[in-house]
Amino acid sequence: MCTAATYKTEDFYFGRTLDYEFSYGEKVTVTPRNYPFSFRHAGTIAGHYAMIGMAHIADNYPLYYDAVNEKGLGMAGLNFVENAYYAKEAPGKNNVAQFEFIQWILCQCASVKEAKALLKDINITDTAFCDTMPTAQLHWIIADRNEAITVEAVREGVTVYDNPVGVLTNNPPFKEQLFNLNNYMQLSPKPPVNFFSDKLSLSAYSRGMGALGLPGDLSSQSRFVRAAFVSQNSRSGSSEEESVSQFFHILGSVDQQRGCCELDGGKYEITIYTSCCNASKGIYYYTSYDNHQITGVDMHKENLDGSTLSAFPLILNEQIKMQN
Repeated sequence: MCTAATYKTEDFYFGRTLDYEFSYGEKVTVTPRNYPFSFRHAGTIAGHYAMIGMAHIADNYPLYYDAVNEKGLGMAGLNFVENAYYAKEAPGKNNVAQFEFIQWILCQCASVKEAKALLKDINITDTAFCDTMPTAQLHWIIADRNEAITVEAVREGVTVYDNPVGVLTNNPPFKEQLFNLNNYMQLSPKPPVNFFSDKLSLSAYSRGMGALGLPGDLSSQSRFVRAAFVSQNSRSGSSEEESVSQFFHILGSVDQQRGCCELDGGKYEITIYTSCCNASKGIYYYTSYDNHQITGVDMHKENLDGSTLSAFPLILNEQIKMQN
């Protein structure tokens, strides 16, 4: 499925993996300030914050998977199958279709605090983008350099959780994922100590035994624990190169390799792309399954006062630098 994470050095970094069996032809997409967002139930916002992220463009409309705006607020939608529930339009509410939720938040909120205020009256509707594109079952992470939240639309309504780890995967619901970390409070980056029994002579038998007991399977619950532990314990320099490199290592801990997660019909789930956005500077970096070279797109090199989308197809073929 997918994993999203946050990281902070001098700047704030936000990104995710997209794990699926095929691509929808997504592109790194810059939406400038004057591109008109016509929302299905909430009118049109003609002037707004610019944003950059990964999107499938349909009928000149950016269907964002993840994005950050020019104020440093990031948001991503991750699969939440069989738990997500969207309502019909309701009077007196901020009615927002599921497919436009990321755009609606990022075009008008500069911080998580501002997003929380809008979410108090949110009603996420089941309105589909079109007849051939069914509504995706998602939940969302929204984050800035100071805090993160998780938003889940379930049968009981829309719930907003504080997200102290800045990580999101898929099922089960977020409160259960967070509670499950209690089962791993003994994890440490340090060499293990014998608490098993004072009657047994047990010892660390090699170097490199930090994080002993960290789950390594590809389930969303295990990926949540792994991404939370790695991000909470990550150390790097504060330069752009060191920070970006470390962020890709954080999400590399949950990478999905072809052949390890089989689906129906002999298909395999893989990490189609991994993103890392410097939300402070508006630079979107990515790698793809067959291209591990980091590629970047700087939103500020585009005309952010324009009204037309800028889209950059992903570089999918491996870029190998020969040294001799």
